[in-house]
Amino acid sequence: MKSYRKELHFNFPTRRGLRNITRDVQQAINESGIKEGLVLVNALHITASVFINDDESGLHHDYEVWLEKLAPEKPYSQYQHNGFEDNADAHLKRTIMGREVVCAITNGKLDFGTWEQIFYFEFDGKRSKRALIKIIGE
Repeated sequence: MKSYRKELHFNFPTRRGLRNITRDVQQAINESGIKEGLVLVNALHITASVFINDDESGLHHDYEVWLEKLAPEKPYSQYQHNGFEDNADAHLKRTIMGREVVCAITNGKLDFGTWEQIFYFEFDGKRSKRALIKIIGE
């Protein structure tokens, strides 16, 4: 069994940002030479998420609106966590959206359904962030 590790780097100029990273993950699979196995993709920050869904702009907007209703950014004073930083809402949004995805690799390709794509969702941007790609298999 082989393993391969790669990091993706992000620096969103805004507090929140969403990026389709499916091609980056497939590129890492190609680099690994692994044809059959699993790939784990996870955010390396507690205020970001990696998840799978459809790459449709209306859905992306709906996530923004829905998450803001569940964990509004302001007023900052509503959160006990806020003090040194003002990112309590980002922690909560990450909990809702999840930390990572694990995907099957078949014949060297992501084994996905028709509309499935992998996304990195940043909730507390304006600084350098990372995501891990870890691939195991043969």
